[in-house]
Amino acid sequence: MTPRLSIWSFKEDICRSRPIDLVFIIDSSRSVRPLEFEKVKTFLAKLIEALDVGERATRVAVVNYASTVKIEFNLQKYFDKASMKNAIYHIHPLSVGTMTGLAIQTAINEVFTRDGGARDSSHDVPKVVIIVTDGRPQDQVHEVAYRARASGIEIYAVGVDRADMEFLRLIVSEPVNEHVSYVETYGVIEKLASKFRETFCAVDVCTLGTHNCEQLCVSSNGSWRCECYEGYTLNPDKRTCTSRETCGPGTHNCEQLCVSSDGSWHCECYEGYTLNLDKRTCSRKDCVPGTHNCEQICVSSDGSWHCECFEGYVLNQDKRTCSQKDVCTTGDHDCEQICVASGDTWHCDCFEGHTLNPDKRTCSRIARSRLPSMTTEEACKCESLAKFHKLATSYLEAISTKLDDLSKKLEAYQYGAEHV
Repeated sequence: MTPRLSIWSFKEDICRSRPIDLVFIIDSSRSVRPLEFEKVKTFLAKLIEALDVGERATRVAVVNYASTVKIEFNLQKYFDKASMKNAIYHIHPLSVGTMTGLAIQTAINEVFTRDGGARDSSHDVPKVVIIVTDGRPQDQVHEVAYRARASGIEIYAVGVDRADMEFLRLIVSEPVNEHVSYVETYGVIEKLASKFRETFCAVDVCTLGTHNCEQLCVSSNGSWRCECYEGYTLNPDKRTCTSRETCGPGTHNCEQLCVSSDGSWHCECYEGYTLNLDKRTCSRKDCVPGTHNCEQICVSSDGSWHCECFEGYVLNQDKRTCSQKDVCTTGDHDCEQICVASGDTWHCDCFEGHTLNPDKRTCSRIARSRLPSMTTEEACKCESLAKFHKLATSYLEAISTKLDDLSKKLEAYQYGAEHV
């Protein structure tokens, strides 16, 4: 008869049958004191001791980071626990800074690869990251964490002391509550080793198909219970879920905007961002069709975009549409006196009495000796007209005098004829 396995040996068998590619990403910035960093190394060593480590079992790598990133050893460096633990105890802190995003990206690019010792998808080996930090990252993490999750990497996070837990909740895998842990000090972080061992090695009755949960099944001590996604409430039947309208703190996991709608809620993004496939994080838009509303030109810049206009046009205040501009009014010329616009081009001109210099920009006053001959001719004409007017006036005065004399003679003649 086959002997009956104890609970502990059964769990060990399950652990051995479930190998993973496990990468620890540990924060060694200035905020982590030397004695505290030693506690982190002890935590890693205890967890490794609890796992079934080997070339065909669980492979382990460690990525150390602060303002820089160092791969202490990759997934194919060691296949025995003693070598791994010895390498861990020889890890030293790096420096200031907390470049968490860079550390995750390094794990993606250099550790979860064939050269880094990761097994390809045909082996169906889970890829897992455990991040240990006590601060807030100083670089962009949301997008790189999203890409990691989208590529099939499961992300766990351990926050210590001053760690920004709201931030950690945004970068871990679903369900969030099962992937985030918090301890008040590094002195008690070792206690989490048993929790992670249960996570990676315990019998997961939820995977056996023996439950009828509508949304989430949670394994616990060989049994299971139903839970709901954030934004939903478990109904009295302890199986189905009902959405609830709430966008308050801690009731959703939207990275940017939570929007209430018809008794439920959904995530949205700020302008210039687009919602990722996980429906909770956001990525910057680029100038791809349908992602912008520029009338003429869309320009990509650092993962974002802005509108510009063709030459001869100026961007309107709505930062989207364009209007044809007058280059003379926008100050895009260097004329000394007069700018003359012509379509989308311009040329310089001068005030009356000035002439344009050969540089086609500045003006010089015209000397009197250089005035056109037309001025002299007009002066002569004016003088002739004055003489003619004077002569005509003299003739008219003479004729008037003669007429007066003739009128007097006529009156005298008429008077004499009447008195003869």
